[in-house]
Amino acid sequence: MSGLPKRQRVAAYAVILRDGAMLLSRLAPTVTPDELWTLPGGGLDHGEDPRDAVVREIHEETGLDAVVGETARVYSAHLPGVWRDGRRVDAHALRIVYEGWVSPDAPPPQVLEVGGSTMAAAWQSVADVLDGSVPVVPMVLEALADHRPFRHQRLGAYALVRRDGAVLLTRISARGFHTGSWTLPGGGVDHGESPRSAVLRELREECGLDGSVGELVAVHDDHFSGTAPSGRYEDFHAVALAFDVVVDDAAEPVLTEVDGTTDAVAWVPVTDIESGAVPVLDLVREALRSPTT
Repeated sequence: MSGLPKRQRVAAYAVILRDGAMLLSRLAPTVTPDELWTLPGGGLDHGEDPRDAVVREIHEETGLDAVVGETARVYSAHLPGVWRDGRRVDAHALRIVYEGWVSPDAPPPQVLEVGGSTMAAAWQSVADVLDGSVPVVPMVLEALADHRPFRHQRLGAYALVRRDGAVLLTRISARGFHTGSWTLPGGGVDHGESPRSAVLRELREECGLDGSVGELVAVHDDHFSGTAPSGRYEDFHAVALAFDVVVDDAAEPVLTEVDGTTDAVAWVPVTDIESGAVPVLDLVREALRSPTT
């Protein structure tokens, strides 16, 4: 095989996961007569940045606008004697594989490229890929085995506001991971921001209320994996600080967040929480165990 023409190709691809499925492209009959799926991506144009190339290729192959991470894995494959452009060549493929994600409300994938190397795009079950129900090129299994979810640790500050046997809660919207559950008003602490300032800012942003911050009443942490509001699949560790907060007796909450992770605010009777009639996060129960001030 040493006398064959040498061909080297550099291509960029992305592993894009969502709710137990991964985005794949089906190779066209001009590439293989059999059904075979691969990661969305393709060859770099001369002078093109790999991250720009994979975003471009994903759009051409799936019609979706993707975001890719800063780091990647590189795979090298020496393929002597393979067919390329109608003849046998001594091929060397360098494949740069990124983590990628698309918006949770992205439309179904569809191929935009005409006459290219892919004929279809779809979300395929990861379980079906792993057990062989969906036939894939070896690169897909190799990339899946090496893939690790993005690790995100977040510090949040939350308000425990009580009034007449009820507690002020916010409901998590479809953009949040625990959709439909109720939690304390609050959210992430910005870089350089004090937790006490953060809890008042979040209370104002989510409920339209001003208050005064008292003692720290609970420290809670939660560790889970899932799709973030950005669409990125994350290994998420949340550390929550709950503070006792007092608001004016006549103040009433108003939902002020639009298209965010909160879709309702309300005074919820503690008895409804204790009976399980209202689904709440563990943070709420832990904070309520603190002594009433």
